[in-house]
Order: sequence, then C-alpha cells, then structure tokens
Amino acid sequence: MAPHSLSSISILPSQNLILSFLSFSHLPSHQQIRHRKAIVPVAVSHCRRLRRKHRRKRNDMSVTIPLTSREKEPFLDSRNSAGNREMLAMEAEQEKTTSTSSRKKNRYFGSGGRLKCFGVDLSPDNVAVAMVYFVQGVLGLSRLAVSFYLKDDLHLDPAETAVISGFSALPWLVKPLYGFISDSIPLFGYRRRSYLVLSGLLGALSWSLMAMFVDSKYSAAFCILLGSLSVAFSDVVVDSMVVERARGESQSMSGSLQSLCWGSSAFGGIVSSYFSGSLVDAYGVRFVFGATALLPLITSAVAVLVKEQPVLGPARVQNVLLGNPSFLESSRESIIQLWNAVRQPNVFLPTVFIFLWQATPQSESAMFYFTTNKLGFTPEFLGRVKLVTSVASLVGVGLYNGFLKNVPLRKIFLATPIIGTALGMTQVFLVTGLNRQFGISDEWFAIGDSLILTVLGQASFMPVLVLAAKLCPEGMEATLFATLMSISNGGNVVGGLIGAGLTQVFGVTKDKFDNLATLIILCNLSSLLPLPLLGLLPGNESDTVSKENVDIEMKSN
Repeated sequence: MAPHSLSSISILPSQNLILSFLSFSHLPSHQQIRHRKAIVPVAVSHCRRLRRKHRRKRNDMSVTIPLTSREKEPFLDSRNSAGNREMLAMEAEQEKTTSTSSRKKNRYFGSGGRLKCFGVDLSPDNVAVAMVYFVQGVLGLSRLAVSFYLKDDLHLDPAETAVISGFSALPWLVKPLYGFISDSIPLFGYRRRSYLVLSGLLGALSWSLMAMFVDSKYSAAFCILLGSLSVAFSDVVVDSMVVERARGESQSMSGSLQSLCWGSSAFGGIVSSYFSGSLVDAYGVRFVFGATALLPLITSAVAVLVKEQPVLGPARVQNVLLGNPSFLESSRESIIQLWNAVRQPNVFLPTVFIFLWQATPQSESAMFYFTTNKLGFTPEFLGRVKLVTSVASLVGVGLYNGFLKNVPLRKIFLATPIIGTALGMTQVFLVTGLNRQFGISDEWFAIGDSLILTVLGQASFMPVLVLAAKLCPEGMEATLFATLMSISNGGNVVGGLIGAGLTQVFGVTKDKFDNLATLIILCNLSSLLPLPLLGLLPGNESDTVSKENVDIEMKSN
C-alpha cells in the first residue's frame, strides 16, 4: 500500500479542527437573550444596552485563546497557504521518488521488529520463496526409493537404470522455455502464482501415480519425468521471483536473499537424507512415494503468499493467442538475440568446454548395484551416507568461497580433474577389497570416499557457474545463464547415457561385477579428456573473480 504523502493532507482553514471548535463556542444565542428579556422586567434603555453589548460580543470573534506551539502551526500554514502548499507538494514528490528503493528494501530485506533469516525479512513473499526451495531439497526423500524400486521391484540392470535417470533429466534441458512461458503467457491472470500451483499439483500427481499404479519401467520413467518437470518449472518460476526482488539492490542484499534460498534447499536436503533410507527400510518404497506426493503440495499452498498484480482485461489472453503478431515477433526477436549471443566466439567456445566437461561417462548406477547387491549396504546405511554427502556439499561450497574463488579458472579446471581422477581411483579399492587388507571396513571406506569425492566435486562445479555467469553479456544475463545451465545439464545427460552404454559393453549387470573395476578406471580417466581444450576458456587476465563484479546463485541442481 502506497504511503500517504504530505500533499494529500488538506491545510485549508475551513477544515481546521480549532476553527470548527470556535464556531461551536458557548456564546449566548439570540433566543437565550430574548428569553431573558421576557422574564426579567427591566427598563427599555437597559434592555437596549444589553442588546448592543451582546451584539458586539457576538460579532467580535477575536477571542484570545492561549494556544500551544503545536496548535499554532495550522494557523500559520493557512496564512501562508500558497507558498507553503507548493513547497510541501514538491517535498512530498521528492520524498516519494527517493523512498522507492528504501520501501522495496524494507519490504524484502527487513524493517525493524520483524523476524529475519540470513539478514532477510521473512515477509510472505520471502517465506514463499524459501519454502519452494525447501521443497526442492526435501524431495530428495524419494531418490533412494526410486533406485531400490528400479532395482528390486522392476528388476532392471544398471544400464537400464542409468538410461531412465538420464531420461528423467530431460526437463532440465529446456529451462529457458519455462521462463519464456511464465513471462509471456499469464495463467488465470497470474504469471507466477498460477504456475507455482500447477507445478505443485503436477508433482503430487506424479508421485501419487508412483505410489499406487506404476508397475513397469515405461510408466515409471514417465512418472519420474513428470516429477522432474514439476521441479524444473517451479525452479524457474521461483528463480524469476528472486531476480525481481534482487533487482536494484546491493550485492550484499542480493547475496542475503541467495543465502536464504540456498540455505532452505540445503536444509531440506539434509532433513530428507537420513529418513530417505530409514523409511524405505521400515515401510517400503510405495510408502515413501506416497509421503513424497504430499511435499509438492507445499509449493501450491505457499503460492497464495506471493504478492502479484493480476493481468486484467485483454492483456490477460493477448499473449496466449499464438497467432498474435506481436507475440510471434517478440518470440522471434528473443530467439535471434539469444542465438547472436551464443554464437559469439567468446561465448560459444567456453560453452563447448562446459558441455564436454560435463559429458564424461559416469558409473554411479553400477556402483549402486555393487554396494547393495554385493556388499549388502542397507537403505538405512545409504541414507546415512547421503546425509554425509549433503553436508559435504556445503563444505565444498565453503572451500571454493574461502580459497578458490579468486584463482584463475584455467588453473582450477586443470587441477580439479587431475586430483579428482586420482581420488576417484579409490573406488577400485572398494570393488577389489583392498581396503579390508588395510583394516578399513567397507562401510567406513564408503563414507570417507563419498565425503572426499563430494567435497571435491562441489568445489569443481562452482567454477562452471562462475564461467557461465562471466559469459553472459549485459541485458541477457538471466536468459543466457539459464541456457548455459541447460547445456551443462545436457552434458550430464550425455555422460550418463555414455556410462550406461559402457556398463552394457563391459557386461556389468545386477549380479555380475567382474569388469566393474575396469569401468571405474575408464570413467575416471575420461575426465582428463577435456584438458587439451583449456585454451577455449577466457585468458588469465579475465579469470580473476572479484566480489564486486560477480554475484552467483550458489545452488546445485
């Protein structure tokens, strides 16, 4: 609600409360005087003198009344109305103009007396944003359940599981499309609120189907894809809300809002990590799917907290009509502008490096089958491992922020794959049993190995975000950054599919792991393949990341 301006307060004398009070002062009226004259017998001359006396008293309104300094101000304003009213109007307009940013700051980043988190005022809007990110993190509750369902209930091989995992990541490849839809096509008159409600309902539907009806790999792949689409779309919508709230604010305040988002997601991930395994152990995967179906409804519920002006009138459906020339022209211009930005050599070549960096083959699915079928790791234990890796992910972000954020990108991309390849070879110890010869149990070795690899993996992923942010030209930051992240996600999908193919080639199945060590060695060595392309990255003179010029959302999907 807009604050009251000084110009809206009338200072006209006729509306002054003191003058109104004086007009109702307790002076004798004509009826009272005439009444006294009729009752009290006096001489005619005396009556005339009384009448003249009262007439003078009635006509003379200059009654001396002691006023305080506060009460005198309206009289002074009324006497100097012309000049002072203009001055007040100018001051009010200036105050209205200069206070816009401060009102926005108080609305989103705190005004005295309100509850805050990470320095951000917990207004309804910010609570909605934090809760959506929390849901994204807590949805990890179903990951172990999905893995065990594909392995134990559908009896799929590691290669088939890897294919379904890659297929479920497809919605993350077209994130810019979701942003374009949300910005251009209001749904029921809203651009943000309606899509959050729809995303939550879509996610609840997908996990409900998983809990009650899914009984084949194809239906499972479809429902997992539907759930992934729900999360990806809500992620784009809530990211746009964060951009709107951080626009025009300082880097410190923008960082506070980003910290709230990242902290909410990380908290949700940590909360769901342990229970993801224990619930599968105690109640089974169908129960976990049913519990997960309730979580996206939180996104739909908090959508009512989003303060958004509805799109009314013809503009409400104008952009929905695909035949609208303005809509098509705007879409064509946006695509052309994006293509012109991507094909620039200083953007295209590093983008190729990012894709190839993420497209190296992976062996996670094969290792999951080995640890559960061969080593006998229970869902509860794997939940504990997942809890450790969730905390380790935060440690990796802290490691990058504390020691690596000012290191040239070429040095980071050179060092991290070399160190990662060496440390990744430790999985061979677990596969061959060498860790037991050193007196280290399989459980403790798996926890330590996952901890170290996760810290290094998160620290090496942060430079990808930095590089993507540096490549975005002014005016296309959000669109191009989302595009680059989609390309990076595409590289992950390709890497998973290549890993699935290699798993099939080496004959690794759900109960045969003779060539698993060879598969792990090959996948680790493949991470060194992009190193000859380091020359595609920007030079060292532009690699140093300054706190003043780079503000990156530290969130890993």
